[in-house]
Amino acid sequence: MGSSVVFITGATSGFGRACAYRFADAGWSLIISGRRKSRLDELERELGARVPVHSIELDVRESDAITAAVTALPETFKRVTCLVNNAGLALGAGPAQESKLDDWHTMIDTNVTGLVNVTHALLPTLIESGAGASIVNLGSVAGQWPYPGSNVYGASKAFVKQFSLNLRCDLLGTGVRVTDIAPGMAESEFTLVRMGNDQNAYDRLYNDTTPLQPEDIAEQVFYVATLPAHININRLEVMPVRQAWQNFAVDRDT
Repeated sequence: MGSSVVFITGATSGFGRACAYRFADAGWSLIISGRRKSRLDELERELGARVPVHSIELDVRESDAITAAVTALPETFKRVTCLVNNAGLALGAGPAQESKLDDWHTMIDTNVTGLVNVTHALLPTLIESGAGASIVNLGSVAGQWPYPGSNVYGASKAFVKQFSLNLRCDLLGTGVRVTDIAPGMAESEFTLVRMGNDQNAYDRLYNDTTPLQPEDIAEQVFYVATLPAHININRLEVMPVRQAWQNFAVDRDT
């Protein structure tokens, strides 16, 4: 029967790239997708020497392209046993009243619509795979804990959380597992994109502390996807030890 097959969105950087390496280390066949073809080609060249790799230049916001890509999967990649919905982004860290509407739309289209598009396209395949198949959605602590500047990004990750839980209800009896993995502070290109490629802002966020690394999250993704088939981790919130919550903010006259 060949190796297990994982489909990873947003595989060109950050968590997605780290997941590709982690699953390759375990001998899984990889379907890697992303918008940057040069990076996909590079990753396919490197990991293809170790495991079967099929790369797809794909924007998760384009539902027709996703359906076509899933339909056209080579025979040896058709039996997907794990979907890692990683593609997503945050744009801006300022208050809602200073945000760009286009940025809000982009976050919703990618983090919500994109995740729904890919999940819907692969559900029949995952259900056919049955017991032990997994959907691992990359959420965020922002989907559970509000903070200034999170506005639409946090709301989109709250959707990921609830969608994951609702999928669990609908997939009862199919053997397909669903997990929302919610990272806290993590150091990756994701933050540089959020900060508009402002390297100074990026450095200020991580200086003098110890954030999570993409490999830390990839290890958790692999863990939940390879548990015995009767176990489902519903939600896994992962924060660095040096990050915690603060008290409620209060507006005072003085």
